[in-house]
Amino acid sequence: MNKDREMNLEEYKGVFVFAQQVDNEISGIAYELLGKGKELAAKLETEVTAVLIGYQVKGLADKLAEYGADRVIVVDDPELEVYRTEPYAHALASVINKYKPDIMLVGATAIGRDLGPTVSARVATGLTADCTVLEIGDFPLEARPGVEQKHNQLLMTRPAFGGNTIATIACPDNRPQMATVRPGVMQKIQPIAGAKAVVEEYNPGFTPNDKYVTIKEVVKAVSDTVDIMDAKVLVSGGRGLGSAENFKILEDLAEVMGGTVSCSRAVVDSGWKPKDLQVGQTGKTVRPQIYFAIGISGAIQHVAGMEESDLIVAINKDESAPIFDVADYGIVGDLNKIVPALTAALKAEKAAKN
Repeated sequence: MNKDREMNLEEYKGVFVFAQQVDNEISGIAYELLGKGKELAAKLETEVTAVLIGYQVKGLADKLAEYGADRVIVVDDPELEVYRTEPYAHALASVINKYKPDIMLVGATAIGRDLGPTVSARVATGLTADCTVLEIGDFPLEARPGVEQKHNQLLMTRPAFGGNTIATIACPDNRPQMATVRPGVMQKIQPIAGAKAVVEEYNPGFTPNDKYVTIKEVVKAVSDTVDIMDAKVLVSGGRGLGSAENFKILEDLAEVMGGTVSCSRAVVDSGWKPKDLQVGQTGKTVRPQIYFAIGISGAIQHVAGMEESDLIVAINKDESAPIFDVADYGIVGDLNKIVPALTAALKAEKAAKN
């Protein structure tokens, strides 16, 4: 099978994006991947196709067009109403085998991390996970004697060895070239009002088998917190706060700034804050306008999740903490004194303005 695929690489065209939807609402990652897909497609002089999988979801196609999709392939079936590995993997693998994309992008969400590897194995190609940069170029990167340098390859860059080095990976001999990308890493485009895409419906047929799980009940967690990925101001705390109670001083600062509290992995591991507030390689990638890193040493895994913030302010008693290497402003000192003083000063300034 691989030999046949190798001979027919030229058949594989276009940039495809898995347009994740949950409860008939498109996930933000789909728009981010369409933005990157549009950029890659322009370099390859090809089109961007969104693959929309679900039940009664055709009405979402126009929204995908507004964010850059030239075409939307809709796989619509009652078996796809709620995400399950087997029917969704069958749907996406069938789309790949029928339409032969050159590139297939999937969000590294809970769904995408399950779906991407399953599908890549099924269509006999590679998958590069958690990419931070995607570009079109030559592989090998530098021409070497006796080695064929292939052009127009998808170069997939990701942190490796715990973030201590950066690896650029290609998939020159198989198609599609598949990558997962974490939410918050790529930029969505400004929506194009009134844009339309070519909509194609395709249903490969679904026959439940022993791999189809039965969903007895869906229980939704109710949360009144703002998603930290949407916050304009984040006040983030680390192990240096010393206790869960001490986060009260961060909440006071966040309140006066109109921001949201977030945290490092050490805080989640200590049970002080829930996982959905964690920033970093194993948490969420954030891009706020202002990021306060308070009592956070700045391990490379944490920095990977927040280094794209517009303005970074670090407060730490250790002047050699790595966080100061990425901070725009750094304050060396006791956070228990500095943060309340900063909050009081901001409150006073607000009161004076009013």
